[in-house]
Amino acid sequence: MNIVNKMWQSHRTQVTFAIMAAILLFVGFNQSWPLALGIFNLCVISSIMALGVNIQWGYAGLFNVGIMGFAALGGLSVVLISQQPVTEAIEAGGFNMLIALILGVITVVVGIVLHNKKFNKWIVFAAIFLGFFAMRYFFADGANAIEKVNPAGTGYLGGLGLPVLLSWFVGGLAAAAAAWSIGKITLGLRSDYLAIATLGISEIIIYVIKNEDWLSRGVKNVTGLARPVPYELQLQQAPWFQDLALTVGVGVREFSTIFVKLCYAGFFVTILVGLIVMANLALDSPWGRKVRAIRDNEVSAAAMGKNITRQHLQIFVIGSAIVGLAGAMLVTYNGLLNPTSYQPLRFTFLIWVMVIVGGSGNNLGSVVGAFIIWFLWIQAGPMGLWAAEVIGNIAGEQSAITLFIEDRVHHLRLVFMGGIMLMVMRFTPGGILPEKNKEL
Repeated sequence: MNIVNKMWQSHRTQVTFAIMAAILLFVGFNQSWPLALGIFNLCVISSIMALGVNIQWGYAGLFNVGIMGFAALGGLSVVLISQQPVTEAIEAGGFNMLIALILGVITVVVGIVLHNKKFNKWIVFAAIFLGFFAMRYFFADGANAIEKVNPAGTGYLGGLGLPVLLSWFVGGLAAAAAAWSIGKITLGLRSDYLAIATLGISEIIIYVIKNEDWLSRGVKNVTGLARPVPYELQLQQAPWFQDLALTVGVGVREFSTIFVKLCYAGFFVTILVGLIVMANLALDSPWGRKVRAIRDNEVSAAAMGKNITRQHLQIFVIGSAIVGLAGAMLVTYNGLLNPTSYQPLRFTFLIWVMVIVGGSGNNLGSVVGAFIIWFLWIQAGPMGLWAAEVIGNIAGEQSAITLFIEDRVHHLRLVFMGGIMLMVMRFTPGGILPEKNKEL
């Protein structure tokens, strides 16, 4: 019975991925190849983000609704690591910012030491209070000086000017550090406290990025980010590329766009495959069996001497790091950091729908869910316009039903999301690719 189940699972996986490939090919032939490749790349990035959430929820049952914040930390890391430093801003307020940072660290360390030494709480409070205002004094002067330096073009410190690929891994580390600080406080409590904490921290992170112009230009956005692939204009001017485009039979301008997107796809797919391989190896190891045992019955696992909180913290940090990595990849691919684009609908709700539809606990299910949901999210508008055109040809362009669909075509994506979730929960409650049954 187990052999048949594994064969059926493999067959379903192959059929599902074949259908996804056919759909993307259809878009390429009937719309454009740059569009198909753009959808593919965003699907891969969403798959990585969904994989991080699946590790948290599918492996350990941790309910993280702060995905948006961890993705934003990854995006911010791209700016702080890969952007060139703004020399004028550093000279204007960099020293004050450095002093503020040092005072902040000293304040935290002193507060922790005094607390551990059992000093009177009022002494601890006074030390933190004085340290905070001393830090704030230098911080305010430094921030004001930095933001006054060419605010239309810069108005922030810039970054370290390091390779952009390094920023992807730094983004994962930043998200992991934030997850560790949240989990250290909340994972020993009930699961609903974790959800509330992640939601609150996520909103705080977005608020800081939007309002601290000295750090990331705030809502003015950071554009012109470094990229790990060549620029289209450079390719169009290269003789070897012109000859290659002529050989392929595609215009130089269109082929340069396709080539760049293919280069991005190579990076993204490599990282996705590597993460899936490592995640599956971990899941099939004794560590993975222990994690699932804790998920299925915490009381029994605790009775066997397993440290539930520590195990949950590990999973929470790993999943958040993967989300941060995906957030850095997304900002690099878009070429800009736009803090206003971080909305819970896109970076939390949609990712959860991907995990649920694909099948929680199954890493390939997260990939399938990400492809289906993101494809529908992008193509809902064109599909709605096509449906309105077909109905208009039958019932008339001015018919009530045609006008009704045309006026609400941009809301169809929400209808699709709800509809597909209802269908999956009704016919395949475990998702399109449910978790495989394994003996613990």
